[in-house]
Amino acid sequence: MARPLPCSALALDVGRRRIGLAGCDPLGMVVSPLPALARGPFPQDLQHILRLVQERRIAALVIGLPLDARQQPTAQAVHCRRYGLRLAGALAAAGRPLPLAWVDEHASTWSAAERFGLQGDRSGRLDSAAAALLLEQWLQDGPCPAPAPDPP
Repeated sequence: MARPLPCSALALDVGRRRIGLAGCDPLGMVVSPLPALARGPFPQDLQHILRLVQERRIAALVIGLPLDARQQPTAQAVHCRRYGLRLAGALAAAGRPLPLAWVDEHASTWSAAERFGLQGDRSGRLDSAAAALLLEQWLQDGPCPAPAPDPP
């Protein structure tokens, strides 16, 4: 199903130690890995992401969900969904409400390692390369982002 004209988006590959980040231009033609964010306390992560949202004029968040081979959520997918919803709620409270899109990131890190020659990377470049693949997949396949639901 084709989506309307793409928007500037920020993709997050949420991990326990780092968050891989990638962005695209407003036309969705150029996807760029951004420096990964070393996880800290949530308010610190939020300030970094809020700064990116403002600087890059982000119009949507794309969050990777690591589903298993049967398309079922893994424990990490539950963590990623919770983090994405918390982030969307915090951005809305800061006056920057953004819609969310979820992308199955099954094997995205492996694919990024193969594509970019980053096997064994621990610098964060692999995390952001995986986020770039998520964003490319979303731009190609959709679906359109939906307004973030109110956090529970």
